[in-house]
Amino acid sequence: MNKTPVFSGIEYLPRGQASDKICPGCIVLEGGAFRGVYTSGVLDALMEADINMECTVGVSAGALNGMNYVSGQIGRSARINLQFRRDPRYVGIHAYRSNRGIIGFNFVLGEYDKQDPLDLKALGRDHRRLVAVATNCLTGQPEYFEKGRCGDILKAIQASASMPYVSRPVTVDGIPCLDGGCSLNIPYRWALEQGFEKIVVVRTRPASFRKKESGRASRMARRFYKSSPALAQAIAGSDARYNIECDELEKLREQGRVYVISPSSSTSVSRLEKDMEKLGEFYYLGLSDGQSHLDSLREYLES
Repeated sequence: MNKTPVFSGIEYLPRGQASDKICPGCIVLEGGAFRGVYTSGVLDALMEADINMECTVGVSAGALNGMNYVSGQIGRSARINLQFRRDPRYVGIHAYRSNRGIIGFNFVLGEYDKQDPLDLKALGRDHRRLVAVATNCLTGQPEYFEKGRCGDILKAIQASASMPYVSRPVTVDGIPCLDGGCSLNIPYRWALEQGFEKIVVVRTRPASFRKKESGRASRMARRFYKSSPALAQAIAGSDARYNIECDELEKLREQGRVYVISPSSSTSVSRLEKDMEKLGEFYYLGLSDGQSHLDSLREYLES
């Protein structure tokens, strides 16, 4: 029987528990499915350096990463993806049969949790906020589900990471939801509106990256979700909206209003990347980039 491939350096991933030191401000985590291993690396670098932001808001993979960042579990996000990406219980037909979606949340939040438990006590502490952004299938607008204020933050994170076309909606507080990226990719505006003076944004694409706007993708969304016109419209406009977000974010970075960490080199890692070595290398790029930003990030946070 063939063994499921894992990243060759899985046993060398960092481990440990983050300190109780809290930094005022908000960290914003972009989605990107398995490109989120980059974010895992950045967050592990921050946790090892005692940079634990008081508020975390994430979209899709960003919400999943944010969960482990708020629980303070160094390396846990990476261990899930670099060990089980090719496991059919996590991604594939088995996951679809049990979850009606391409990602096996029953496995991530159930079976895997038995061997590497999520620290629910640490996650639930009041002094750190966690917000998962999902898309309301009825309105096509983003919903911000906050730990301690919504009925089930883990269900909200599942909704935030349930990709369109290949997942059924997840109901959170009576609202059918899908991937937050359908309506919003980088929720820095939410952080601004909340009044945070220090905002750190972690990207999963290089700063110069912009999407090619496609009429074909727009038509596909409108056909597939013809019974949900608001959702279809949101998905159809997602590429153009993403590019606007990137342009605005760059201006805010230049103004010193936000601090941005993004991949320092281009990569061919895809949303559903299967190459475990590529994923491992992207994780370590995030870890290295995070470490290289520590001095300037501390200067920004303390200014």
